[in-house]
Amino acid sequence: MTAARSDPGGASDLLAASSAAVQPGLSPMRLRLRRFRRHLPAVVSLAVLILLGLAALAAPLIERWMGLDATAVDLFARALPPSARHPLGTDELGRDLLLRLLYGGRVSLAVGLAAALFAALIGTGLGLLAGYYGGWFDSAVMRLADTVIALPLLPLLIVLAAVDLSKLGLPPELATSEEVSLYRIVGLIALVGWTVTARLVRGAVLSLKRREYVLAAEALGARPARVMWVHLLPNAVSPIVVAATLSVGNVILLESVLSFLGLGIQPPVPSWGNMLTGAQETIWSAPWLAIWPGLLIFVTVIAFNFLGDGLQDALDPKAEAERAS
Repeated sequence: MTAARSDPGGASDLLAASSAAVQPGLSPMRLRLRRFRRHLPAVVSLAVLILLGLAALAAPLIERWMGLDATAVDLFARALPPSARHPLGTDELGRDLLLRLLYGGRVSLAVGLAAALFAALIGTGLGLLAGYYGGWFDSAVMRLADTVIALPLLPLLIVLAAVDLSKLGLPPELATSEEVSLYRIVGLIALVGWTVTARLVRGAVLSLKRREYVLAAEALGARPARVMWVHLLPNAVSPIVVAATLSVGNVILLESVLSFLGLGIQPPVPSWGNMLTGAQETIWSAPWLAIWPGLLIFVTVIAFNFLGDGLQDALDPKAEAERAS
């Protein structure tokens, strides 16, 4: 009874319990880590993402070590090919391409992670409340989610990103600032990206709230907030983590498209998307200006998708059992 209460999960728990019975020295966490390590694409993807993140964080150190300035414009060194001084060449304004990619990675990865996190928080809160209370609130949240899903996402983001914030009351200097353009993209993507998480959390809560330990907590007088926070949310973490991980790649793609169209991160702040915009005019004379940011976007999105797939197998043993069958 104690084991069932500590990790309620139906058939998935029975599979985990049977695995633990075969190998009694392994805890549930170690079993999850073991299942994750068996997913080779996810392990490789995690290593790639860690390397990209560390390289992006180390951009100032690398800049100091190379003795260059990532923002210094040198029109006499425009679109130079790779050399000892510039390992990946220079961009259309003579800036070192490697440093621009590293600083752009900081922005693109930060936007992807922040937007996915905020979308997961919004979806988790709405899904938790809708699944627990049900009734008219559940219907309203699900119809709102259906409406957001039915809208064409990219055209909607283009329209919202094109809105002039100075006409909404913000001072012109603030409306065009670098920070506002970044916060704006994060907020817009989070406001339209919460639906998947909300649906997954709602489904999990609808299943969990009928369990004996939840009914016992309610019978003992536990408040709804405590029931949701202590008994329901911890047991619905798995779909939240998987959905958030998978959405990071989509967010990076959306940010890249908006920045490529000139509606996302505004220069001189670099991002992989607006670096592609600057490479349009030199695509034939200096193709590496488009190849490197495009390749990094591709690798990052694929890595997050593989990582989410591996986390799904690790956190849900039924997924691994279905693949094996």
